[in-house]
Amino acid sequence: MLNPVPMFIEEIWNRQHFEKLGQFLHPDFKDHSLPPSFPANEQGSQAWINATGLSFEHRTFIEEQVTEGDKTMLKIRMELKHTGDWRSIPPTGISVQAAGYRFFRLKDGKIAEHWALIDGQAIENALRDTSHGCRLAQ
Repeated sequence: MLNPVPMFIEEIWNRQHFEKLGQFLHPDFKDHSLPPSFPANEQGSQAWINATGLSFEHRTFIEEQVTEGDKTMLKIRMELKHTGDWRSIPPTGISVQAAGYRFFRLKDGKIAEHWALIDGQAIENALRDTSHGCRLAQ
């Protein structure tokens, strides 16, 4: 059985071919990585990808993949160009890279669960042109 995760990253995240979501996501899909204001399901994932696309032109690259049984872990690199508001930062046109990890659990050959750890603070620091992780009150 082919692992659907790499094609999910390419077709859904990179190309935003949302009509193909059903090919990749199990009917019981749960996304544990979404902000609380998004439902943890297929619709929430699509809404989050759309929202991200309003803030950035983005492309995700898989740098490493480990699959064992029904679990897949990816080390990813994202290339982002800031084109819309993000975390109250108006568009800067700056291109940044962010590293992260995505973890998937598969069921019946489809993605049943997803978790992510992306360094959003590094993105924000680059957009605000700061090198520290602290914000000082002014």
